[in-house]
Amino acid sequence: MIITTQNFGTRPQIGAPRQQPSGMPFDRYVPFQPIDLPDRTWPNNKITHAPRWLSTDLRDGNQALIDPMTPARKLRMFELLVGMGYKEIEVGFPSASQTDFAFVRKLIVEDRIPDDVQISVLTQAREDLIARTAESLVGAHRANIHLYNATAELFRKVVFGIDEAQCIAMARRGTELVMKYSEQYLGETEFGYQYSPEIFTQTPTDFAIKVCNNVMDVWQPGPDREIILNLPATVERSTPNTYADQIEYFCRNVRNREHVAVSLHPHNDRGTAVAATELAMMAGADRVEGCLFGHGERTGNVDLITLGLNLFSQGIDPQIDFSDIDGIRRTVEYCTGLPVHPRHPYAGDLVYTAFSGSHQDAIKKGLEYLDKQAASQGQTIHEVDWEAPYLPIDPHDVGRTYEAVIRVNSQSGKGGMAYIMKTEHKMDLPRRLQIEFSRVVQEHSDTEGGEVTSEQIWSIFEQEYLTTTGPLELVTYQSSSEDGVYTCRATVNYQGRQVEVLGEGNGPLSAFVDALGTVGVRARVLDYSEHAMSAGGDALAAAYVEWEVGEGDDAQVVWGVGRHESIIAASMRAVVGAVNRAAARG
Repeated sequence: MIITTQNFGTRPQIGAPRQQPSGMPFDRYVPFQPIDLPDRTWPNNKITHAPRWLSTDLRDGNQALIDPMTPARKLRMFELLVGMGYKEIEVGFPSASQTDFAFVRKLIVEDRIPDDVQISVLTQAREDLIARTAESLVGAHRANIHLYNATAELFRKVVFGIDEAQCIAMARRGTELVMKYSEQYLGETEFGYQYSPEIFTQTPTDFAIKVCNNVMDVWQPGPDREIILNLPATVERSTPNTYADQIEYFCRNVRNREHVAVSLHPHNDRGTAVAATELAMMAGADRVEGCLFGHGERTGNVDLITLGLNLFSQGIDPQIDFSDIDGIRRTVEYCTGLPVHPRHPYAGDLVYTAFSGSHQDAIKKGLEYLDKQAASQGQTIHEVDWEAPYLPIDPHDVGRTYEAVIRVNSQSGKGGMAYIMKTEHKMDLPRRLQIEFSRVVQEHSDTEGGEVTSEQIWSIFEQEYLTTTGPLELVTYQSSSEDGVYTCRATVNYQGRQVEVLGEGNGPLSAFVDALGTVGVRARVLDYSEHAMSAGGDALAAAYVEWEVGEGDDAQVVWGVGRHESIIAASMRAVVGAVNRAAARG
């Protein structure tokens, strides 16, 4: 016996050459070299509390705009940040322009900074710029000067032409000058200092630590004299775990750790700034700098909205108020002139919205389940522990309504349409009616294209089920019962003539159906349901009738719907609607 084998191929290894090269010049790029940290501990850590936040929207975010904010818009952004709860806010680069200097002065002179908010201003390590920066803060209650200089080898060699010793001397001298001019101008100010080795992630980590230790030799941090050491990933060059390794190594080896606030300033060049920040927090960082919605140079700073609401979704207080996410978004769009993407996490127009039929069905059932759970505990859906398919947080908690959760297009199924009919129009359609009506909506969306709005869905439903015309019209009716037998006497217009009909049954609806048989309307009721649409004396009721006409292969099933203050009248209208819809189908 000869046994042959066939090679069906093997799964390629990660990093293995592709069978068909892309043709792109990938070999021009050198992989980022990570720090060696085999005993890393951060992967086993958990984030249990919010970091200290600093918003740099008014400096880093603003300088990256096509049209920088006007003073009025900068003030509106500052007020938004304060209202949301940010306690550290970088308000500008006062030595870079008279506009920024004047804005910092406006905040201070007009006493617009709350006592519990510390403003921060940025400066390079030049004496004239440091002096101008300190001058801008005169009269501030609490303020922070943030100094940086280039420590990354590429920038030292190419941009500034300095060696390591000159770099350290620049950082030390800059710190001395910050202390000199803060003493000269800011005697009444609760003053703090922040230093950034720029770009930290492209600086050999041991050298970054050496520079920071030299800065601290000058500043002399202690129990009441904190220093903020900010570690920028100004250009994101590596995977998030590499940044976390660098942060853990820095935290282990920098001096005076108990008096140091290790701060993060990630950018988003690789699209992983949020992940890098969260892993770096696990690695020991205390503070995070970023912008609302990730504004900033190139691909932007890390997004403070996403970071904060990620914490919120894990049951951690972000210490920031995101309860009016649409108001926050509108204000930022007004101030920056840039739109927020509709798919932006937590805040985009479409992020709590499902178009897919399977998603809609799961969301609908999940919300109904939560509603029942809440009712059984005497609570509302907004008070019980949140767990719902496809919705990581309750849209209500950020100021959204459930009406926007499910929206219908050509990809949607019965679940989405049924949810909208129930929540927005108070019509709780039986399941088989949902299926029938979803086909009607699908025909419309396939023909017209695009999204079908709630108003359009209602218009389609009303035209299809509530304004039917045909051979049958109910004019008047009387219903009575004796010994469990119901009698219905009705006047109907049928096929162009008005007639009186009489029938009996075990309920008003069956008596009406029996009466219609006297004029040749013969069918079978397969299903019937009803419900009140609202409470009160003028409340409407809705009735649904599944109607089978014909027999065998010729049988057809249609639904009729009726609404009226009287549930009996609603049920009779539903029958009339079913008859007319069946007639229209032929």
